[in-house]
Amino acid sequence: MNLSTTAPPASTLLPADLAGQLKRAERRKRLFSISLTMPLLVFLVVIFLVPIAALLMRAVENPEVANTLGRTGAALAQWDRKTPPPDAAYAAVAQDLAAIQEQSDAGALARRLNSEVSGARSLVMNTYRALPFEQGLTTSQVRAHMLTIDPRWDDISYWQAIAKNSERWTPDYLLTAVDLQRNAQGEITRVPDDAAAFGRILLRTFQISAVVTLFALLLGYPLAYWLSTLTARQANMCMILVLVPFWTSILVRVAAWIVLLQSNGLVNRALMGIGLIDSPLALLFNRLGVIIAMVHILLPFMILPLYSVMKSVPPTYLRAAVSLGSSPLAAFFKVYVPQTYPGIGAGGLLVFILSIGYYVTPALLGGADDQMLSYYIAQYTNVNVNWGMACALGAVLLFTTLVLYAVYRRVVKSELSLG
Repeated sequence: MNLSTTAPPASTLLPADLAGQLKRAERRKRLFSISLTMPLLVFLVVIFLVPIAALLMRAVENPEVANTLGRTGAALAQWDRKTPPPDAAYAAVAQDLAAIQEQSDAGALARRLNSEVSGARSLVMNTYRALPFEQGLTTSQVRAHMLTIDPRWDDISYWQAIAKNSERWTPDYLLTAVDLQRNAQGEITRVPDDAAAFGRILLRTFQISAVVTLFALLLGYPLAYWLSTLTARQANMCMILVLVPFWTSILVRVAAWIVLLQSNGLVNRALMGIGLIDSPLALLFNRLGVIIAMVHILLPFMILPLYSVMKSVPPTYLRAAVSLGSSPLAAFFKVYVPQTYPGIGAGGLLVFILSIGYYVTPALLGGADDQMLSYYIAQYTNVNVNWGMACALGAVLLFTTLVLYAVYRRVVKSELSLG
């Protein structure tokens, strides 16, 4: 009698509904996992994604004229922007200005037009305070009355500014952020050389950030290497010293550098005391002071990625290279350094991205020619109250950061594929 039989499939040994119960259990586990991550997802959307979306939308939104001068925009829709505007446009702007309830809305309109044509602020506010006119005036009478209030209404440039900004969505802010503009006919042209500022400011921002990243790498690499050669207890103690600056406000550290770098500060007095210089060096309110303070503040962001990568590199590689006849210096640069490229890339990218967004340090330690793009974002936000321009400059910084990150990812991916 042959006792060997083929074992039935496992599924036939289970109850008919057990497979469904397993699927429901797996589904409950997935839903539970999603519910645990949902608060973090909501936090990221509310705190991170929504402000970025609002920034990008405000960079192309132009609500001041569209919200207040709707009739005027319609009256100027068919205007060729070369000949004097029709009388109906004068009547429309008088009706629109008279319909503005809050003086703050009239002020926002005046500031927006004044950014296009100098003098528009006083023109709009003078006319707004003189309204409303008498009832029953014809369009020609309204035109004559407005010219009596302010003869500048006969200047075609103010009407061109109104017609140009009558649409709610505009690329003007983004164009200005890259030294371009739309003329009165809507054509995109470069701004005059004496007005082209943001290109130089963006280049200056990249230059300062690149120099800060380079010096942070030159200082952070040997320090991270030394930390990686210590015992775990010693490395932890030294890492605490590296992280101590994180416990102090950036503003306090910048103020400390002002005390150190001033003409009668500790640095100049020490250099003069040992005889290296005869007179104080100019270390404050210039590019040098900005770079010194930024390197000090951002140095931990370079050390941490380097240290994490260096700890994973076995020290036996260097000893093996030396035992095979290589000099210690050649072994270090040909065997050890290539294995730390991921840390160099991560630290450099992190320091560079943080550098291009710096505002406080250049504002307090730098001169007029050392201010970075973030300074002008704050200027448009707090002083000029031009949120569109501030958001456009912020969008330029955001786009630059994304491009740098994409380049870093591509470089890392190519190195991994070659490895």
